[in-house]
Amino acid sequence: MKKIFSALMLMACLCLAMPAQAQLKFGVKAGLNVSKVSISKEVFNPDNRTGFFIGPTADVTLPLLGLGLDASLLYNQFGIDTEEGSTMKKSIEIPVNVKWNFGFSSVVGAYVAVGPQFGFNVGHSWFKDICEFKKKTTSFNVGAGLNLFSHFRIGANYNFGLKDNGIMVKDESGSVTQDGFKHNTWQISLAYMF
Repeated sequence: MKKIFSALMLMACLCLAMPAQAQLKFGVKAGLNVSKVSISKEVFNPDNRTGFFIGPTADVTLPLLGLGLDASLLYNQFGIDTEEGSTMKKSIEIPVNVKWNFGFSSVVGAYVAVGPQFGFNVGHSWFKDICEFKKKTTSFNVGAGLNLFSHFRIGANYNFGLKDNGIMVKDESGSVTQDGFKHNTWQISLAYMF
C-alpha cells in the first residue's frame, strides 16, 4: 500500500511540475481568408470571397512531445456580392487548437493543429429582408504551418462550418425560398510571438 501511495504521489508531483515547464507566449496574428458560402445557386452566386482577420493570440507548449494549445481572439471580416448589392460580414472568432510542434533545427520548426472555432456576429451591412445571420456560429479548424526564429508563425488553415450560419430568403414572383447557408474558409496567417 505504501508503494502504491508513493508511486501516486511521485506521479502527482511530476504532473504538477509539468505546467511549470510549459512555455507561454503571447502575440499578434493577422491574415487573409477566402470564404465560399454554401448555398443554392438559385438564391445567389456563392463565389469565393476574400477578407481579413487580426487579433491577439496565445500559445502554450507543454514539454511532452511538442504538444500544446493555441487560442486567439480575432476580428474577422469578409464580403459577399449578390444581385441586390454587396455586404460585409463582421465577427469575432475564437479558435482554440490543439497543436503538435516538431522542429527541424533551432531556427525552423513546423506544426499541425486541429480544434473548434467559436464565432460571434458583431455586425453586417446585409439586406435585412433577405438574410438573417445567426448570432453565434461553430466551426472546425485543420491547419499546418512553420515556426521561424522562435517568434514568427506562418500558417495555412481550413475552417469548415459545423452548422448553418444563417438563413437566406428570396422572393421571386410571389414565391419565397428559404435556404440555410454556411461558409467554409481557407486562411493564410502570420503571427509574431513576443
